[in-house]
Amino acid sequence: MCGTCGCSDPDNQVTLTDMQSGGRAVIREGAIAGHAHDHDHGHGHDHDHDHDHDHSHDHDHHHHHDHAHDHHHHDHAHGHGPGSVVSLEQAVLAKNDELAQRNRGWFEGRGVLALNLVSSPGAGKTTLLERTIQELAGARDICVIEGDQMTVNDAERIREAGARAVQINTGAGCHLEADMVAEAVKQLDPQTGAILMIENVGNLVCPAMFDLGERMKVAVISTTEGEDKPLKYPHMFRAADLVLINKIDLAPYVDFDAAQCESNIRTVNPTATILSVSAKTGEGMGDWLAYLEELHSERGRPAAE
Repeated sequence: MCGTCGCSDPDNQVTLTDMQSGGRAVIREGAIAGHAHDHDHGHGHDHDHDHDHDHSHDHDHHHHHDHAHDHHHHDHAHGHGPGSVVSLEQAVLAKNDELAQRNRGWFEGRGVLALNLVSSPGAGKTTLLERTIQELAGARDICVIEGDQMTVNDAERIREAGARAVQINTGAGCHLEADMVAEAVKQLDPQTGAILMIENVGNLVCPAMFDLGERMKVAVISTTEGEDKPLKYPHMFRAADLVLINKIDLAPYVDFDAAQCESNIRTVNPTATILSVSAKTGEGMGDWLAYLEELHSERGRPAAE
């Protein structure tokens, strides 16, 4: 699984940096999520957050886990037959989903609205988050988990925008996973009723497969990428409940056809909500913030209320 993208690198190291304290810790040594055949990383991830949920929640927010993964054709040069590869992939995803459910139970118990922002590199996720943090300053507690292969640049931008942030550096890894998020949440310890934004590694393939325990995936596509991205990467756009068409202010200058892009999104995901925004000019930000407020009202309340 992910053998061609670096996730199976036995020397890979995943680190967590707390932008408030500057502390840095290694949270995983070796290949991503058992890609090197079930290494024991010493992380039990009991996720002990003092809640008594049985996690039998009715998740009407559609977690689309298409475990057929026909888009994930990787060369496993380990001498295993096709059946072994499929079994390994199923085991990896099952373990991740179990941890994601623990995360989800904790978020729901605290009334934390967790969103998983996914996109290709350069779509403008970080700039959108900066604008969102500034617009909601004082109104909502927002904290951010930043995912990148290297550097703490984006987490530093988030901190400067006014939100608490931790940076997960995945090294050779191309996506975040539920255990990484669990470690980051322990560090952030979001307040009851907070909004938690998880900015995933820039990649429109692997993050579609991995549930992090989020309320929903939010796919961000920029006008500079062209209208056909949803057709090229249907699994990601099918997994998202909300699609943000970002950099809409640039549409006239890059011959972007917004109507065609929306049609392409509808082709792969007829039920997705689609909003057009510009983090630079503020166009459409009111709609995005109203959507956040609606989600917060629905799912962002403590379970005891």
